[in-house]
Amino acid sequence: MILRLKKSLGQHLLISSGVLNRIAEYAQLSEGEVVVEIGPGTGLLTKALLKYPITKLYLIELDTEMLEYLQENIKDERVVLIQADATTFNYQELGERKLKVLGNLPYNVASLIVENLIYYHSLIPLALFLVQKEVAEKWLSGKSWLSIFIQTFYELEYLMTVPPRFFKPQPKVDSALIRFKQFIKKEISDLKKYKKFLTALYQYKRKMLRKKFPEELLRECNLANNLRAEDLKLTDIFLLYEKWLQYS
Repeated sequence: MILRLKKSLGQHLLISSGVLNRIAEYAQLSEGEVVVEIGPGTGLLTKALLKYPITKLYLIELDTEMLEYLQENIKDERVVLIQADATTFNYQELGERKLKVLGNLPYNVASLIVENLIYYHSLIPLALFLVQKEVAEKWLSGKSWLSIFIQTFYELEYLMTVPPRFFKPQPKVDSALIRFKQFIKKEISDLKKYKKFLTALYQYKRKMLRKKFPEELLRECNLANNLRAEDLKLTDIFLLYEKWLQYS
């Protein structure tokens, strides 16, 4: 079967066996664990993961041609193929207690995939993603609503840079491998409301807080009204969120 990579789906296959094996190592896979791979493509990372004594490996793939290829070429009873969009996938439907999630994410939807994953953080103690280097650095910065959304529940670890030559076709930018380790700093009961708060906080982020929130709310949080979102620590954001709930 001859596969055509689809530019519209942002398909760049990682072809370096050395990098593939390192990704599998960084996943810290143990006997009996259940793994989800997002966007397995032709199954090169899949094969590296199957070297470990995991119980089950779910492959989430949107492209029907890729799914047909995987069905023909990956013969392992632990593998379960799922045609789905990872930007909206419901991990609870798998019926598993704990999952490790990995993937070489398409550049154009990487942030949407990670945003969706956060809603299922209690199921996912560890995730490992290969993404555009600039995106990884932004997530680590704590200077955007999504970076805070992630860091509320996960400790981020930048593992390595992967140059374009290790992909087919070669992208125009470097990629980065980043690991998410579950580290729940705060219990948030309504994640959609929390996201709404964060997006409001970081919209027009050069604007001072007094342009976004009532001055009384800022006084209750002991925050100067001339601060901007990027000046806040995570603890400040949590406190502001709790007070904001009372006003909203």
